[in-house]
Order: sequence, then C-alpha cells, then structure tokens
Amino acid sequence: MSKMDALRAMREAKYEAAQKATQKTQKTGQKPPPARTRPPVAPPAARPAAEAQPEKTDAAQPDALCGHRNMSGRTCTREHGHAAKSHRYS
Repeated sequence: MSKMDALRAMREAKYEAAQKATQKTQKTGQKPPPARTRPPVAPPAARPAAEAQPEKTDAAQPDALCGHRNMSGRTCTREHGHAAKSHRYS
C-alpha cells in the first residue's frame, strides 16, 4: 500500500466515523459534541514592580532613546520623541 493509499484510507475511516456519530446523535436527540477550540488566552498581568517605579522624564535624561521595538526585537536609536516618521533600528 502506498503512502497516498494509506492517507486515503485514514480519511475515509474518519469520514465514516463522523457519519456514524452524526446518525447516532440524530436518533437519540442529543446535541453533537462541541467543536474543539483553544481556550481564550488572558493578557499578561501587569508587573507590580513596574507600577511602583516613577516615570523617567526627558529632562532627567537628555540622551534618552526612542526605544520603539520592531518585530524582530531591535530598538530604535533615534532620540526620544523624534519627529521623524521612520525609526532607525540597531
């Protein structure tokens, strides 16, 4: 039996099992089982240590960087609050 024949047989077996399950629930009047879904993911909780620290001002750090992060994790090296629309990542 080739790989494709085995896959086809498995697919047909799954289809037949699903048909039997559907017929069985229709005869007994039961609701079909719910579809498998992933549970919702809760957003990460805020760290209490981050809330306790006072915010840093621009006057205290004149050389502060923008700090914007791109998808690959690189950070922007322009000054904080730059007017340029694009970021410089390094």
